Amino acid sequence: MKIQLNRINDDYLFECSNQNGHSILIDNTSKEGATGVSPMETVLMAVAGCSGIDVVSILKKQRQTITDFKAEVEGERVQVDDAKPFKHIKVIFKLGGEIDPKKAQKAAELSFEKYCSVSKTLEPNVEVSYEVFVNGVKA
Repeated sequence: MKIQLNRINDDYLFECSNQNGHSILIDNTSKEGATGVSPMETVLMAVAGCSGIDVVSILKKQRQTITDFKAEVEGERVQVDDAKPFKHIKVIFKLGGEIDPKKAQKAAELSFEKYCSVSKTLEPNVEVSYEVFVNGVKA
C-alpha cells in the first residue's frame, strides 16, 4: 500500500492520492479559507470507513436489508507535549432497514474487536467505543 502527497498551493493545501488515482484534499483547518480536511479528521474518517465496510459486509452476509447507513465519529484529544493525539474515539452507527438489532450490534463488535485495521492500528493508545442504533432504537 502506498500513497502520494503533493502540495497544490503556496500554503497548506495538499492532495493525497492512492495508487489508483483516488484522492482527498488535506489542509490546515485552523487557517481561514481551508478547502480540505485536517489530518486528524482523516483519522476519524478512516475509522468510520473501515468499520463501516466491516459492518455492512457482515450484515450482508447475514442477509440483512440495509436501506440506510450512517456513522458519526467523534474524537477526544489530549495535550501530550506539543502534540494533541486522540485519547478516545466514539463511533455511533445509525442503520435503517430490515435489520436484526442483535446482528447489527454483533457486527459492530466484530469490527472493532477483530476486523477493523484502522482501530487496531490505534490500539492501545486510543480507546475506541461504539453504539449502534437500528431504525432509531439503540441496539
